[in-house]
Amino acid sequence: MMNKDESCRHPLATVVSPANLVSLSRLLLSPLLFWTVLEADVNSGTSWLAVFLGFVLAASDILDGHLARIRGTVSKWGAFIDPLADKVVVIGTALCLVEVERFHLLPVVLLTLREIFITLYRLLVARKGLSIPARKSAKWKTTIQGIALMIAVMPWLENSQWFVDFGLWVAVAFTVVTGIQYLMDGILATSTTGCLLYTSPSPRDGLLSRMPSSA
Repeated sequence: MMNKDESCRHPLATVVSPANLVSLSRLLLSPLLFWTVLEADVNSGTSWLAVFLGFVLAASDILDGHLARIRGTVSKWGAFIDPLADKVVVIGTALCLVEVERFHLLPVVLLTLREIFITLYRLLVARKGLSIPARKSAKWKTTIQGIALMIAVMPWLENSQWFVDFGLWVAVAFTVVTGIQYLMDGILATSTTGCLLYTSPSPRDGLLSRMPSSA
């Protein structure tokens, strides 16, 4: 039940909130990372500036969720912009790494298609009045993708292409597996509460359904 403070809160409070501003800053800062990678083409996209920006963006991804929870400003806007920023950073950086010939095209295409397809799939399911709850594996997926990108731009690993390729394919494998999980969840989805067939709803379902999600 909503308490008095929450009921009196202005509607814009959860839109223009510290958490959402952090997510938005990550989205706006991403082109600088893209430019940094492209400018380092003679070094296969590796640079300490790219590493620094990667850490800043990763830290912002942790910070926005933390702020939303402790300040009670979880919102649908936050649930939209947070995963959007993640996908823009990951896909944009990966494509830049393809451009500087650090990443191979095929795994990046697979990763990109999965992200686009699952996002559209969840929207389609939602239009039918159903809901696919976010999985913890989705956050792990984003983390592994980020590690693969950090490996690729790390100057110390400029000549370790095999390690870069390995990290990328691990990220792609995890990305595809979580995509299959969401497809199965979509088939089993039965209500707008996010409950699945053969799954008993818990008292925390209402809260979790309002928390920022990623796919």
